[in-house]
Amino acid sequence: MPDGNKYWLDRPENVARLYRGLWALGAALVLTDLVVHRHEDFGFAGWFGFHGVYGFVGIVVLVLAAKALRRAVMRAEDYYER
Repeated sequence: MPDGNKYWLDRPENVARLYRGLWALGAALVLTDLVVHRHEDFGFAGWFGFHGVYGFVGIVVLVLAAKALRRAVMRAEDYYER
């Protein structure tokens, strides 16, 4: 770092703690499916962990679509200087 400051995410153990904490939070949220009763309109929406899987797949599709769109609309670095 040019300014010599150390930030909390510069330490690998803090990154590992954050990563493990996010996994634990995600697992806890999926486990709440066991105790929360939902009144779903579709049968498949009542499956265990459906909303977590649906959200994960949706985000992956969104990121892949954004990468494809970037290739379609990307301009050269000196586009405005020409």
